[in-house]
Amino acid sequence: MRLPPASQDRWATDEQSHGVHLPRALHGPLLQVGRRLGMALLVLLAAWLIVYLDRHDYADNVDGEVSGLDAVYYVTVSLSTTGYGDVVPRTDQARLLTTLVITPLRVLFLIILVGTTLEVLTERTREQWRIGRWRRTMRDHTVIVGFGTKGRSAAETLMGTGLAQDQIVVVDPDPLVVEQANADGYAGVVGDATRSSVLLRARVDRAAQVVVATQRDDTAVLVTLTARQLSRRVRIVASVREEENVPLLKQSGADSVITSASAVGRLLGLSMVSPSSGAVMEDLIQQGSGLAIKERPVVRSEAGRSPREAEDLVVAVIRGHRLLSFDDPEVATLELQDRVVVIRRAEGRKKPPEPERGPGSWRIPRR
Repeated sequence: MRLPPASQDRWATDEQSHGVHLPRALHGPLLQVGRRLGMALLVLLAAWLIVYLDRHDYADNVDGEVSGLDAVYYVTVSLSTTGYGDVVPRTDQARLLTTLVITPLRVLFLIILVGTTLEVLTERTREQWRIGRWRRTMRDHTVIVGFGTKGRSAAETLMGTGLAQDQIVVVDPDPLVVEQANADGYAGVVGDATRSSVLLRARVDRAAQVVVATQRDDTAVLVTLTARQLSRRVRIVASVREEENVPLLKQSGADSVITSASAVGRLLGLSMVSPSSGAVMEDLIQQGSGLAIKERPVVRSEAGRSPREAEDLVVAVIRGHRLLSFDDPEVATLELQDRVVVIRRAEGRKKPPEPERGPGSWRIPRR
């Protein structure tokens, strides 16, 4: 989708304000200064050692002899390009040593000293280049609006299903939250996601899906409306606190709406009535342990068979754009074009070995 000129201009202005933050390795200022001082001292030490070992080829205008302290003095004023001229090389060997060794060390010393200034001057250009490259290449990614408990859990679940971390973009109005997300390896955008310019910085127009995990239901509605206006093809999954706001979210363009308060309440009630059932449900929604719920296509060996005869436990069948129960009369047999929602072992969990069966052993057929 091509952006209108007004949107492009507004986007360029927002990018200049450093709204996009890409993850990178961060080092404290004291550590950076300490490293530079350490390198400068190493250069000074190397130059002093070279001059001191060849001190007999240097002359001091005061007493004619060059001591260890005089070598330190000469190296310091030489590397800093001060050059008072009171300690000078007096032989061809010393002059050649100064030309081939001391002069390159002087250049290296100056580079280290001005490195911090050069880094500050080039940081903005380098960051703009990174953002520009990110802008050109990012597509079919996932945008998570709100990186609180819900947003972070959604990101971890998505990565647990195989989504790469660099395909997740976090949008949050709190700079500290985005800074923490950067430290964790996520790209982030600081700003109010109800504004189209902020979502454009996150490239919602090219995204495959948007997760709306804001703290307020009214904010979720506005974010959903804005995201749907920017992209008709993006899949939007939103979270709301109150169940009465679900129809409003769907009318705003959300494909799926999760009621967080009702879901937690039902899980609490189920755990009170049947603690084991509550534990199973909690296991299902936790990624990477025990059981896992997953959507997958029907494999060729399952086509033409009952959902009960599938390799995994089928709980729902997706036929076309309809979600059907596993015991619905329309899905008496599975078709190759169907997709199924199944319960299976979590990825990485080993299947327990089956007991050995002798010639006369048998097992109950799967229903």
